[in-house]
Amino acid sequence: MSDSDLMKLYSQRILALAADIPHLGRLPAPAFSATRRAPLCGSTVTVDVCISDGKISAFSQEVKACALGQAAAAVLGAVVVGRSRVEILRARDQLSAMLKQDGPVPADPFGGYEVLISARDYPNRHASILLALNATLDAMPE
Repeated sequence: MSDSDLMKLYSQRILALAADIPHLGRLPAPAFSATRRAPLCGSTVTVDVCISDGKISAFSQEVKACALGQAAAAVLGAVVVGRSRVEILRARDQLSAMLKQDGPVPADPFGGYEVLISARDYPNRHASILLALNATLDAMPE
């Protein structure tokens, strides 16, 4: 990967998101928890949730990932409270399609994932980018 490719991939906006992840840490008494690991790079995300009326009422995340995985967790953390499992599933599927199939940016309130469009060309980073959404889905009852 050339220096210009790295600069494109790790834009200032991505780095700013990675430095300010909402809901970082662990909940003191979560109803559900899940951890996901990206096998290729070793990134991990652990998510704690509480659910009320089918929606996330409390959320926390412990993120040990590259800047792209951290930025993706930050986008999720900014909008996750109040979301249903169906909304999280839709966001994950739309983000995956954006990365892997040149699909559109996920629908609002998940439009912040637009910052990660430059990662389309780096399939080895896709699993890390999807970690927070996948861990959240794992933590939510069906």
